[in-house]
Amino acid sequence: MEASSATLLVIAKEPVPGRVKTRLTPPYTPQEAAVLAEAALTDTLHTMLRVPARRRILVLDGAPGPWLPPGFEVVPQASGGLDERLAAAFERCDDGPALLVGMDTPHLTPDLLAGVGRDGHDAWFGPAADGGFWALGFADPARAGDLVRGVPMSTDRTGAVQRHRLVEAGLTVGDLPPLRDVDTAADAASVVACCPPGSRFAAALASLAETVR
Repeated sequence: MEASSATLLVIAKEPVPGRVKTRLTPPYTPQEAAVLAEAALTDTLHTMLRVPARRRILVLDGAPGPWLPPGFEVVPQASGGLDERLAAAFERCDDGPALLVGMDTPHLTPDLLAGVGRDGHDAWFGPAADGGFWALGFADPARAGDLVRGVPMSTDRTGAVQRHRLVEAGLTVGDLPPLRDVDTAADAASVVACCPPGSRFAAALASLAETVR
């Protein structure tokens, strides 16, 4: 990915207890779930800082906190369903490739994104184990709105429908490796084994291990 041409977006919620990672409760309390959410988001942001880019944008529901490192523009999420919010995020981009990821994959590494923007594809797609997707990108982000709006979100077919939309539109798709989102305690336990050294998420999960009832 050339530093002169890439826009990287992270779409996220402010890690406020009771508003994030509610499916982690139980066994975790809302406060503990927010700790894990903050760690996952922080890991994701620092990973994206290690991927060459022209712009880095945090598309945020809420307010930034001390977990936000320098190097990101912060813009508010649009209103509406997730499809509308994703489409609006891509509309923040100008010419050149754009890739969007969520805050649910703290095991993401820069190597997984190495080919994005320079491998000749029209789009990039990272499937999630739950049937959704963890990454979506376009060589021409102006095409995103028509291809994202109307996709049913948060179902076990979301990823399949979204990828089909890309192919049906005639786009060549670069498939990224499947990753597991952190939604439940079982997800967290599985994902932590894949986190790189120094992971804040792994450290947070370990620190909470004694509190799980």
